[in-house]
Amino acid sequence: MPITSRRTRRKNVLIAGNCDERGTNEYNMALGQRRADSAAKALKAAGVDTKRIKTVSYGEEKPVCKEANEACWSKNRNAMFYVLKP
Repeated sequence: MPITSRRTRRKNVLIAGNCDERGTNEYNMALGQRRADSAAKALKAAGVDTKRIKTVSYGEEKPVCKEANEACWSKNRNAMFYVLKP
């Protein structure tokens, strides 16, 4: 369901930036924040009110995949969107 649809117009969105396990914790936290901020910028450009958008970085702390290979690492480099109640 799009964040700009009638059903979600009053709800907020949390964007969580994630990284793979390579790099220092500090670097990955900053990278995750940049990833979340970039996704938030795209939502703002699409017309979503900035008051409805929150961002957080989990760095490498919440991996989708735990194997040590490129296919797995690429799955962990993402921005996850969570629709929240207002």
